[in-house]
Amino acid sequence: MPEPLDLTSLACPVPLQRYPHVLMAHGGGGKLMQRLIEEMFGRAFSNPILDRRHDSALLDLSGPLAFTTDSFVVRPLFFPGGDLGSLAVHGTVNDLAMAGAEPLYLSAGFILEEGLPMETLWRLVASMAQAAQAAGVQIVTGDTKVVERGKGDGVYINTAGIGRVLSPTPVGPESVRPGDVILLNGDVGRHGIAIMAVREGLEFESAIESDSASVAGLVGVLLREGIPLHCLRDITRGGLASATNEIAQAGRVGIHLDERSVPVREDVMGACEILGFDPLSVACEGRFLAIVPAEAADVALAVMRADPMGDGATVIGEVTEATSAPVTLTSRIGARRILDMVTGEQLPRIC
Repeated sequence: MPEPLDLTSLACPVPLQRYPHVLMAHGGGGKLMQRLIEEMFGRAFSNPILDRRHDSALLDLSGPLAFTTDSFVVRPLFFPGGDLGSLAVHGTVNDLAMAGAEPLYLSAGFILEEGLPMETLWRLVASMAQAAQAAGVQIVTGDTKVVERGKGDGVYINTAGIGRVLSPTPVGPESVRPGDVILLNGDVGRHGIAIMAVREGLEFESAIESDSASVAGLVGVLLREGIPLHCLRDITRGGLASATNEIAQAGRVGIHLDERSVPVREDVMGACEILGFDPLSVACEGRFLAIVPAEAADVALAVMRADPMGDGATVIGEVTEATSAPVTLTSRIGARRILDMVTGEQLPRIC
């Protein structure tokens, strides 16, 4: 395995005096594009599969596999606690982990806007490489395209991921049963609020950083400990409200949550009040739900709390029989209400 990349010591490998910005590569070729592929992407993502420099990655896989794809268009490119590059890795490996799979390989497609500072691109690529290495995955194939100035908003990244399924039983809404317990691995709302604070120029007494991180390691621990995982779901766009509604509808069950058990930091709650957001509908990028049988809940909770990515884990609700309202909630003041999905995009361009 290559030595970990250190952003503090790495300089952009493409000479900035000659190529300070990404230029149009008509027809997809040209010396600059070749330098980008060889000296930037090739250097940062180097591994035996990618280093073959062929049109396709050759993988040796067996058994049931999980396969996912996602695109990342976050604005701004850099935000407290993360950036577009690391977010692209975290989002994809987390999707694989939610299927009970061990993430193995990623692809990376970059859509670059003409005029993008080369140093900005290198920071994102190096960050992406660091995140992949920390998550134990390899970026084995990719593509780069450049679009005209004003047509790309800097950088877009598309990823696809392949993982080996480790769970002996299906992990998904179809496996959820009434009586199951719902666990959450930490506080909610930080990712969306961290980005919105930057966009709106808001300053708070304490810094609000994104929770963007890989949860694949924690899921792997749960599987190795033999915890029966009926369903896993990461809390991304639409937050906890959308995640629970999607599970309830797909699994044809009901879900009841206790808002008093859902951890929300005071600074995040305050920011939500200022901006008019419900923290239960704000996206996270390092948080997930684990739905397990009631008899396994205590052990699962202990396993989660012993891991850095689950040290704030808690029980937030239970699965019930299906009702006319897929998800209900006991509020912080003790009232019972329906928790519905947000209509439209509450926080655009956050992932």
